[in-house]
Amino acid sequence: MDDMQSMREEEIPASLGRCDLTLTSSSSDPRELISTLQTLTSSSDTRELIATLQTLNSSSDTRELISTLQTLNDLTADVPCGAASAEFKSSYYTRTLQVLISRINVDWVQKLTVAQRRDLWDGLFFHGPPEQALLVLMDGLGTLSPSAGRDHLVDILEEFLRSGGLDRLLWSYCQGQGPRDSPQLREALLGRLAGLPDLTANRLHPHNRELFLPERYCALLANALLHALENTCQALRNGCDCSLVFVAQVLGKVCIHGNSALVFGLLAPRLSLCTRSDVVWQRVSWKLMENVPERWLEPVVTGMVLAIGRPAALSRVLGNLVLKNKKAQFLLTHKMLLLQYHHPTAVLRTILGYLAADRERRPLLIQVLRSVCETWSSPSSVRNTPVEQQLYVSRVLLLSASLLKGEEITLLRSELLQCMLGGMQSHLDSGVVRLRRLGMVVGECLSSCMDLNGTKLAFEFERDEETEELRSLMTPQEDEDSDPDPEDGLKPCPDVTPVPRESPMLPELEETPAEPDSDLDSDDDLTPYDMSCDQELSKATPPRYLSDCMDALQTSSDAGHVELSLRAAEGLVRKNVSTTREVSVQMARVLLHLEDRFSTPGFLSLRHTTMVALAVTDPAPVAKYLTSEFYSLNYSLRQRLDMLEVLAMSAQELSQPIRAGEAPNERAALVAEVTSYPGDDPVHWRQVVERRIQGKTRRISKGVTRPPAKGTANRYAPVAGHFFFPLLQNHDRPQVTFDLLGSDHLVLGRLIHTLGLLVHLAVNAPVAPQMGRALLDFVWALRYHADQMVRRGVLFAVCSVFLSMPSESLLTELSETLFETRAWLADVAEADTDADCRSLAVQSLVLLEKSLKRQLEAP
Repeated sequence: MDDMQSMREEEIPASLGRCDLTLTSSSSDPRELISTLQTLTSSSDTRELIATLQTLNSSSDTRELISTLQTLNDLTADVPCGAASAEFKSSYYTRTLQVLISRINVDWVQKLTVAQRRDLWDGLFFHGPPEQALLVLMDGLGTLSPSAGRDHLVDILEEFLRSGGLDRLLWSYCQGQGPRDSPQLREALLGRLAGLPDLTANRLHPHNRELFLPERYCALLANALLHALENTCQALRNGCDCSLVFVAQVLGKVCIHGNSALVFGLLAPRLSLCTRSDVVWQRVSWKLMENVPERWLEPVVTGMVLAIGRPAALSRVLGNLVLKNKKAQFLLTHKMLLLQYHHPTAVLRTILGYLAADRERRPLLIQVLRSVCETWSSPSSVRNTPVEQQLYVSRVLLLSASLLKGEEITLLRSELLQCMLGGMQSHLDSGVVRLRRLGMVVGECLSSCMDLNGTKLAFEFERDEETEELRSLMTPQEDEDSDPDPEDGLKPCPDVTPVPRESPMLPELEETPAEPDSDLDSDDDLTPYDMSCDQELSKATPPRYLSDCMDALQTSSDAGHVELSLRAAEGLVRKNVSTTREVSVQMARVLLHLEDRFSTPGFLSLRHTTMVALAVTDPAPVAKYLTSEFYSLNYSLRQRLDMLEVLAMSAQELSQPIRAGEAPNERAALVAEVTSYPGDDPVHWRQVVERRIQGKTRRISKGVTRPPAKGTANRYAPVAGHFFFPLLQNHDRPQVTFDLLGSDHLVLGRLIHTLGLLVHLAVNAPVAPQMGRALLDFVWALRYHADQMVRRGVLFAVCSVFLSMPSESLLTELSETLFETRAWLADVAEADTDADCRSLAVQSLVLLEKSLKRQLEAP
C-alpha cells in the first residue's frame, strides 16, 4: 500500500486526485476509468476495484451485481475497513458514483427490489464522503435527461438531505476531516450548496420537489449550520480543536445568493438565545462572523442586523467585529446609515445601540454623529437628495444625539450647534414643506439636547405622525432582551400589600343623609338644555352695500364689524356685478394689503375667496392689477404667493361651464346669512309622491331622460392673455426685496406651476399655441434648476403644454429640440432624486409619444 501511495502521488494526474475532481459527463465512462486504473498500478486492491467496475459495466447476472454492490458498500461503510477503504474514499469514490449514475437506466438496475435498491444502490451515496456525494448528485441531475433514472436520482438527493447529509458535510469540515481541496473544488462545492434551489428549479421545473424550494431548503441548511455550531461548542468544552472557516464560507455564499432573510430568520434568534449566558457560544459566534470572506460579509452582517432586532443581542453575536474588520466598520457606520435609506427605525436603533453599548465602540458613535451632522447641514445634500433620505438622516442624527452622555455632549456642543444652525437654514430655505418642517423638528430636538443655558427653540408647525415620531426618538428606549431563558424557572409573585382604607392619599367620603325637604325644591333631576349650537348675537349688522363693506375693512376699529364685513364681502361682490366692476381694482388693492389686526377666524380663506370673486366678476382689470403688482417693490413673499393663487383659482372658475339656471355671478349666497333650521324648509309633498311613483314604476325603455348638455362659451378664453403674458415679464430683473432667479426659488416654482395651469385651462383657445410657445421658451432655461420645487414646476408646465397645444403646433415648436427634449425627459425619469419629478417626466414622455403618433397617423 505504501508503494501504491507513492506511485499515486507521482503518477496520477491532478484530474483524478480528490483535490481536483473533474465533474464532467465524459469522465464517467466506465471503460475510460478502467483503462486509466490499469495503467496506474497492479496492486491487489486496485485489481479488485477494476474487476468490480468491469462487473458493473458488462455483467448481467443479478447475483453477481448484488455481490459487487455489497463489496462497494463495505468499502464506503462508516466503520473503518482498513487502508483499502480509506484509499477508495479518497481517490475512487467520486468516479465510482459517476459510473453508477451512468448505468442508472440499464435493465438490471430496474430488476432490483425496493429494499435492495435502497440498501445497496442508494446506500453508496449516503455512507461515503458527503461532499463528494453531493457534487456527483448535482452533476448527474444536470446531465441526465428526463427519465425514470433521473427521478430515481432526485429521490436519492432528497433522501440525502433528509437524512442529515448537510449536517455530516459541515461537521466533517469543522473537525478538519474534509479534503485538502483546491480553490476550484471548494468554490464548486459552495456553489452547489448555496444554489441548490435554483439548480433544481431549472432542471425539474415544473415538477420540482417541495424540499428543494428556497424556504424549505434554507430552513434545512440553517438547522445544519446550528448543529455544526453546537457540535463545535461541545468539542471545545472537551478540549478538541475545530475550524469554522468552511461553515462561515457556506453562510456567506448562501447570503450572497439572496437568502439571508430565510437563513437568519432561524439562525439569529437561536444565536441570540445561546449567547446570553454561554461564553463559549459567544466566542464561537464571533469566530464565525470573523471567518466570513470579505466579498460576502455585507449580506451576512446586514441580514444579522435586520433579523436580530436588539442592540444587546447584536453585541453578543458580533462582538467587536466592527473594530476588527474595516468592511464591517464601513457598512455599520457609513453605508447603512448614510448611503442607504430604506431601513426602518428599529434597525437604526439596533446599529447605534450596538456602537454605544461598549466603551471601545463609542468612538465610532462619535464618528457617526459627526458624519451625520455634516451631511444633514450640507446645503448640497438638502438640494440633491430625496426627502425620504433626508428624513432617514434626521432619524440617525436624533438617535445618535439621544445616546450621548453628558461629557460627550459638552465635548461636541460646538459641532452640534454649528450643525443645528447650518442645517436649519438649509432646510428652511427649501421649497418643500416636509423639508422645512423637518428642519424645525430637528432644531427643536437638538436645542433641547444641548441645553444652551436653559434656552430651547420652539417653532409653530403642523404636527403629524412624522413629527411626533421624530420627537420620540430623543427618548432612549431600554434594550429589553425578551428571549426566553431556559434556565429561568417560574418566579413566585411578590406579595402585594393592600392599601389600607385609612390611607391619607384616598380619604373616605362621608355619607351625609339627604334631607327630605331639600328634594322638593331641587332641580338636579332636570335634563340640562343643549346650548352647544347657540351663537352669541352681535350688536353689529353685516353691510348691505359694497361701499360700506370697503369702508369697514379700511377704517373700522370694531373687530366684530370687520369680521362681518369680511364674511359678507364675497356675497356682495358676486351679487352686485355692476357695482363690483366699478370698484374691483380698488377693492382688490384693499384686500391685498389687509392685515389680520383682530385675529379673525378664517381670515386668510375669507380674503382669498373674496379676491377670487373679484377676479371672476371683473377678470381683465383685476388680472392686470395683480400681475403688475407681482413684480412691484415692498411686497412680502406671502403676498406674492397669494397673487399667484388668486390668479390660478379665478382662472379655474372662469374655465368651468355655468350650470343651467345659474347666473354667472350668483354662485355663492351671502356667507353672513343665518343658516336656517332643516325642518323649516321641508321637501314638497308632491316631490315625495313623484319619487315614490318613479321608484315603483317599471319601464321597458326610458329613452332620453334628460336633454343633452348645451355648449357654453369659455369665459376664460378671451381673457387668458391678461392672466398669462404679464406674469412672464420682468422675471429676470432682480428687485431690492425680490430675486426670482436667485434665492426666492419657492416663488419661482409656484410661478411656473401657475403658468402651466393657466396654459392648461386655455386648451382649445386661439391663444393657446402662443401661450405654450412662450412657456416652453421660459422653462427651457430652468430645466436643470437645483431646487426640486422648480424642477417639479418645469415638468408640470411641460405636461400642460403637451396637453394644451395641438399636435401640429407642438411638433412645429419642438422640431429643432425634439431629440434633446426626449433625452432630457428620459434622463429625469431615470436619474432625478425627486419621485414627483420622475413621475412627471414619465407622463411628459407618454404625452409626447402620443402627439408624435397622432401626427404621423394623420392623413
